[in-house]
Amino acid sequence: MASLLQVLTAGIDQGYFTLNAAERYSTMARVFVYGTLKKGQPNYKHMINTAKGIAKYQGRGRTVEKYPLVIAGKYNIPFMLNIPGTGHHVAGEIYTVDDQMLQFLDEFEGCPDMYQRTTMRIEVVEWEGKSSAAGSSVMECFVYSTTTYQPEWVQLPYHDNYDSSGTHGLSYVLRESRD
Repeated sequence: MASLLQVLTAGIDQGYFTLNAAERYSTMARVFVYGTLKKGQPNYKHMINTAKGIAKYQGRGRTVEKYPLVIAGKYNIPFMLNIPGTGHHVAGEIYTVDDQMLQFLDEFEGCPDMYQRTTMRIEVVEWEGKSSAAGSSVMECFVYSTTTYQPEWVQLPYHDNYDSSGTHGLSYVLRESRD
């Protein structure tokens, strides 16, 4: 039976994963982002800041289960409430990240107080470099959702796709602009 390292190395060699030499020697994890860390959103700059670690965009996905995605608080922060079976299939992006970036994301997301990092099943909608996902593929990814939300947040409108400039009119307030 092949070891996990042998399977991953074979996958890299066959082009299933595209990693540079530095990435081959660090542990990579899959992370699904659905809010301000997505491309074109206010905090995407952190995903491409190599001083914080490596984050490689893999494709677009959506949660297999439905979850409530709300915009809450005076800073209009997107939160995926960890209430499976309620809300929508939430759209987002899949990244592979190294240990350094994962640690940065834990700190950035206020884990475990504000958000909790858990694994969720994510359906691949589109894989990078491919016109569409070959069949319907499902993978486990880390997701920052929350169980530590205010009770009234359950009554807020549920979204299936977050955009800080969306028609909801609730623009995210950057940390550096908060009082």
